[in-house]
Amino acid sequence: MTGSLSPAERDRFWQDGYLFPLQAISREQALAYRAALEDYEAASGGPIASNYRHQVHLLFTWARDLVRNPAILDAVETVLGPDILCWSSAFFIKEAENPSFISWHQDSTYWGLEPDDVITAWVALSDVPLESGPMQVIPGSHRWPQLEHSDTYHKNNLLSRGQEIAVEVDESQAVVMPMTAGQMSLHHVKLAHSSKPNLSNDRRIGFAIRYIQPSVKQTKIRDCASLVRGEDRFGHFDPEPAPQADLDAAALAAHGDSVGRLVAALYEGTDKAQFRA
Repeated sequence: MTGSLSPAERDRFWQDGYLFPLQAISREQALAYRAALEDYEAASGGPIASNYRHQVHLLFTWARDLVRNPAILDAVETVLGPDILCWSSAFFIKEAENPSFISWHQDSTYWGLEPDDVITAWVALSDVPLESGPMQVIPGSHRWPQLEHSDTYHKNNLLSRGQEIAVEVDESQAVVMPMTAGQMSLHHVKLAHSSKPNLSNDRRIGFAIRYIQPSVKQTKIRDCASLVRGEDRFGHFDPEPAPQADLDAAALAAHGDSVGRLVAALYEGTDKAQFRA
């Protein structure tokens, strides 16, 4: 597994704004996580949807364990330092032969987190070949200023507001990041990235974990987060209880509270009241 990054890998992350591929977990572990997800979907009668795609680490014990995986945290610690909060987790799933896409955007646009000591670990729970619409990034774009975005609310856009950078992005500079199940990428909160539709005959399943330093502040609301390594000496976020059983009453209550806060931050200034599936 990945473990701590080398000094060269750490420097490359800060130079380019991303790293891939890193071996987060074994292929067998990734497929076991996929099976846990699909067992839930079979029991519930359809693909995981709406708010259940967000703050997943508060709903399921297996997602709780994944955001605390030592190999993932070792890599994140190399970049962020020894004290780490998990601010959010989310599934980005594209069904087989499906038009869903993600427009060019910077994650920092609506999150309200300052300063930008924020990293996403994007863990592949399925293979992500070129035809499945893997993430693509513009190297070095994390050094761009915060760009203006427009909200499209496009029905096939997997982003909460269908947000996209309001200026043209030179896609000739893009690096596409195919991966195999169990690998992950790391990317900076300000890195410009997107992904195209899944043209393959299998689901593309990505699990995005957003990690922050405890010194980061939420500028929009009183937020919550999960301490996953080290200590929180700042108290900017209310602590989240880790689930003790999948979807039990305590897990559902913690998830509802966290999603409510996340919605308030992401949709500030709009009339949208909930996540779109």
